[in-house]
Order: sequence, then structure tokens, then C-alpha cells
Amino acid sequence: MQLRERLNAELKEAMKSRDTLRLSTIRMVLSSVKNRDIELRRELNDSEITETIVTLCKQRRESIRLFKEAGRQELVDKEEAELALLMGYLPQQLTREELADLVAKVIAEVGATGGKDMGKVMKAIQPQVAGRADGKLVSEVVKEKLA
Repeated sequence: MQLRERLNAELKEAMKSRDTLRLSTIRMVLSSVKNRDIELRRELNDSEITETIVTLCKQRRESIRLFKEAGRQELVDKEEAELALLMGYLPQQLTREELADLVAKVIAEVGATGGKDMGKVMKAIQPQVAGRADGKLVSEVVKEKLA
């Protein structure tokens, strides 16, 4: 089943079960996907929908950080619940160890020797980890390995 079909099916399910949080989160995702469809003048494929969901996850993490600083726990709870639902639509996330192994392999393939080669490594690894690891974590691991 494609991701768009899965989202639409779960939207209907959430309506039937009156799950307001799930319903609003799925509507938000579908709305973002639809906006990107219009922007690109074509339907997004699964990997592009995944990228859109990753972007929404980043927004949730930033909101959580800001709400914590402001002491707004009820908003932190809502954003964390949305983030958990969004993560359910992403591929299985890589553990730090799996990511470290992948980074080591890519460094060997690219022939990177130091910090100046970080851009090359990031460019090579990005397609392999898209949607499966947070960009900040990838960057951290690459820095560690190149140091």
C-alpha cells in the first residue's frame, strides 16, 4: 500500500473512531502533501511524501523545544503526541550504532580523511538515510568519525 493511500485510509478510520488528535494530525500531513503537489504541479511519490513528513517532524521538535522554554507543558504534550503519530509514517529509524556503521562505510567509499571532507560524506550518505535518521544526528556522527 502506498503512503498516500495509507494516510487516506487512516484518516477515514480516525473519523469513524472519533480520534481527534489522529484526525487533525493526518489532515495536517495530507494538507502539506497537497500543497506540495500543487507547488510541483504533480503528485508526490512515496519518498517525497516521506520528506514532507520529516519536515513536519522537525517543526514539531522545534515547537517542543520552544514550548518547554516558555513553560507551556500542555502544548509540549500536544506536540509530542503529534510527533509520535508522525513518526509512525516514517520508515524504521536507524539506531546510532547502525548509523555509525553506515557512516564508516561511506567514509571508506568516498575516501574522506578529515573534517574538510564532511560535505562529500554528507552528500553521499543523505540519500541512504533519508527519513530514517535525523539530519542533526547524521551530522554529529559524521563529525565524530572524521575527527
